[in-house]
Amino acid sequence: MKKTVLLISILLGTLFQNYAQHQNLITNVHNRNVTNLSGKWRYLTDVNRERRGYEKDMVPIEKWDIHEYNFPTSDWLYVPGDWNTQRENLFYYDGHVWYRKKFTYDKDENKRLFIYFGAVNYKAEVYLNDILLGKHVGGFTPFNFEIPDSLLQEENSLVVLADNVREFDGVPSFRTGWWNYGGITRDVLLVELNNTFIRDYYVQLDKNSPNTIKGFVQLDGQALSQNVAIEIPELNKTIKGKTNKDGKYEFKEKIANVDYWDVDNPKLYKVKVVSETDTVQDKIGFRTIATEGTDILLNGKPIFLRGISIHEENPLGEGRAWSREHAMVLLNRAKELNCNFVRLAHYPHNEHIYRVADEMGMLVWEELPLFWAIDWESEKAYKIAENMATEMVTRDKNRASIIIWSVANETGDHDARNKFLTGMIEHTRSMDDTRLISAALLKNAKKSTKKVKVVDDYLGKYSDIISINEYFGWYQGLPQIKDSIRWDIQFNKPFLFSETGAGALQGFHGDSLTRWTEDYQSYYFRETIEMCERIPTLRGLSPWILNDFLSPQRVFPYIQDNFLRKGLISDRGEKKEAFYILRDYYKKKAERNR
Repeated sequence: MKKTVLLISILLGTLFQNYAQHQNLITNVHNRNVTNLSGKWRYLTDVNRERRGYEKDMVPIEKWDIHEYNFPTSDWLYVPGDWNTQRENLFYYDGHVWYRKKFTYDKDENKRLFIYFGAVNYKAEVYLNDILLGKHVGGFTPFNFEIPDSLLQEENSLVVLADNVREFDGVPSFRTGWWNYGGITRDVLLVELNNTFIRDYYVQLDKNSPNTIKGFVQLDGQALSQNVAIEIPELNKTIKGKTNKDGKYEFKEKIANVDYWDVDNPKLYKVKVVSETDTVQDKIGFRTIATEGTDILLNGKPIFLRGISIHEENPLGEGRAWSREHAMVLLNRAKELNCNFVRLAHYPHNEHIYRVADEMGMLVWEELPLFWAIDWESEKAYKIAENMATEMVTRDKNRASIIIWSVANETGDHDARNKFLTGMIEHTRSMDDTRLISAALLKNAKKSTKKVKVVDDYLGKYSDIISINEYFGWYQGLPQIKDSIRWDIQFNKPFLFSETGAGALQGFHGDSLTRWTEDYQSYYFRETIEMCERIPTLRGLSPWILNDFLSPQRVFPYIQDNFLRKGLISDRGEKKEAFYILRDYYKKKAERNR
């Protein structure tokens, strides 16, 4: 009997091995027919990686229960959620954790069923009833696999291996400035769809014409040649066409009387995408974003980006942020700061925050985790990054709030890096040419002097905005050093400080020259603001950072205690003095630019 079970498992594994390959991403899943698998999942730590390559051995997962591994008596982890802040013994853990969720599902026999993950950090292997559905690499972008009818049982066992072990040729690499949260960190959904369904669509204004709408509809299934329509009832507009043999319909059509999405008027239109076999609804804002010389133009009008950087940290507790509620708190804090712009660093955040930004009228910078010490000559790293860019743009390309795709943060200017990142820029633009491209760069250390800071990074030729991280007065000298600094930006493009800031422990006070005090941080921001006012091409800034966040490099006892303290708000939600200094500056800036 045991041999028979093993043989069946091997045959099924061979039969469904195609499901273990990359599958095209389903967009707008939250507006489809979904069953949420959030809640308590059993988990097993696999410190010695005993179960590595499990699918090759074809030992049924249920058989683990008679050996050292035992799901039924194991403890729980909540999904979505990281394991680090749920279990004290896993706080520093980098390794393998196996999750299991049992579920029943009554599927319509005429429908198709997919399993969708918002994110698993960093590698994921997904098994249903002992059969490998697929694998994914990348901790911040979504993925999905189809579940064949033949795999569904009366009660189903879904097992996910989450592996957050960092790699030198990974993306990000071994060294990062944020906590390496492990686990199933975002929503897990069962998505039931028609046999031929609308997998993807793109509905945006043409970057060269504010009165032209363009995009595509992409079907998935057997009946790929269908009549399709894009309906915008409020504009009394319906665009009709027919998909080609590959299931794709591309369109470009004039549109009139558009109420443009703006920071003060975040107008979203109900958009319905219809085929002969499926219908998907969305809320989409229409706006243009462009540059002209050193200006950034939103709907053709110059705008100054009053920003703040944000990590994906839970503002209501600990660990990764993942919910709409978390997004509302974070973006409302930015609104209170008088921001019209957020830099969501250093990786794609969960989908909820971009949709909330659409609703609130908050402009967004979205970023790939190409951060610090990437192996720029690694073909593996490039492929991972390219796939991340594909998943990022595929998921978020219909969000009006996103105006900047960023390809990297703080990377050195050399040939291998330049080849890698220009490839990322070209790939991203090929998917979406309606948004701006940037990267958080560094000054040229060789050409700069004590008083003149030169910005001539090779990537500046390919970027739409020149963005620089600067910390003069924190890592170099006192804040007054900013008085004498002149910026030599060798590009006729908008200039942005993508980072600037100083650390402070909330509640710690002293004189303005005592580091780690709120007084020193306030001094730093006053000097930074004065420097900003002397830069004629500066079109925005996003200081580092909104909230204090966990960071493995920040170990100063009694001050940092594993937190980066550059936040304007503490990890407990308490505002520091510098919050009000920046808030008042942004208020004056907004009034001046009206």
